[in-house]
Amino acid sequence: MLFENKELYRPLTADQHQYNTIARAIEYLYTHFKDQPDLEEVAAQVHVSPFHFQRMFTEWAGISPKRFMQFLTAGFLKERLNNFSSIADAADAAGLSSQSRVYDLFVTLEAVTPQEFKEKGAGITIHYGFHGTPFGKVIIGATTRGICHLYFLTDEDTEKAVRQLQQLWENAVLQYDPEKTAPLVEMVFDPSKRTEKLHVLVKGTNFQVKVWNALLKIPSGSLTTYQDVARQIGLPKALQAVGSAVGANPVAFLIPCHRVIRKNLVLADYMWGPERKKAILGWELSRDSILPGTGIS
Repeated sequence: MLFENKELYRPLTADQHQYNTIARAIEYLYTHFKDQPDLEEVAAQVHVSPFHFQRMFTEWAGISPKRFMQFLTAGFLKERLNNFSSIADAADAAGLSSQSRVYDLFVTLEAVTPQEFKEKGAGITIHYGFHGTPFGKVIIGATTRGICHLYFLTDEDTEKAVRQLQQLWENAVLQYDPEKTAPLVEMVFDPSKRTEKLHVLVKGTNFQVKVWNALLKIPSGSLTTYQDVARQIGLPKALQAVGSAVGANPVAFLIPCHRVIRKNLVLADYMWGPERKKAILGWELSRDSILPGTGIS
């Protein structure tokens, strides 16, 4: 039985509701950017006072809503894409920045063996838990060999989230252990808390693993296209397959599929919703760009 103790699956926290409010505001600002809605209009859309909304958003993003949206405009996204001709160029440039270099230094990816792939997780124990993050609640699963699962919850159905984990690792043993998984979530979303390397264990085809390894080379604050990912893995015509592999990413945020965007600059194609993709990208791009010498200040 997956759900022996119903008390373990509590409703979403206030942090989740706060994120939901922020995500709705970002989506409204993004959709109506040309109209330049003022603070009062946006606050009314998310049903909070202008004062409360401004304070809540600034605490979350570190900057005002209006300034945040500068980083999601087509002009800024195009500039970011044009900064480097390839993922390799972006990764090389990130080597000059200790902050961007964090991913390179602290994330390693291991794929299960072909035999383990066939056995669908047999003999593997996955400890899992639910935790709040700046982008909503997640379920995380971890083995002794690394984080194998990280999904944002798109609704309040925690039982469905556990079923999804079990379906992906069909024969693995699942153990609810939030005390074990909490430090991992903290390190994923706050690089300053990383005291050791974060290991990722994935179960996928050779092609998928090749794509996920390419995604790990995209530094924070950088963007790329599906075309560039295809070129990076040496299969420039495999765009559809690359898109499918990006969409099948089993470890959200840490394997940064959110940094892959369409050539037409539309921010869509995200398993956990386009609103969350905009929130994550704006959050990352703004933090990278306010560093000295990196862009908008």
